[in-house]
Amino acid sequence: MNTALILLVNIALATILITVAFWLPHLNVYTEKANPYECGFDPMSSARLPFSMKFFLVAITFLLFDLEIALLLPLPWAMQYPDMSLPKTMAFILITILALGLAYEWTQKGLEWTE
Repeated sequence: MNTALILLVNIALATILITVAFWLPHLNVYTEKANPYECGFDPMSSARLPFSMKFFLVAITFLLFDLEIALLLPLPWAMQYPDMSLPKTMAFILITILALGLAYEWTQKGLEWTE
């Protein structure tokens, strides 16, 4: 009986959330929201316009630090082992390499948006 009740509540909640998710965006439609692109470019203009490489640099920087989080995520589980020297050393090396890369990018003015 409890499983059937839980299943019924989950199906009802999912149905309500899906209905609201499809119904709610139609209340506030405007031209910028209706555009298929949200990157700041006009989709009706020429696709051959040059743009700044800063977009790629910022995206790569984000991916590097996102990868750092993914690599450091198992560290709390590794603390259960009696010998913590290898995971601690590897985490320190990873953070050091990324910090040196960030410092280099900062000194080369790669993080400044204006040109």
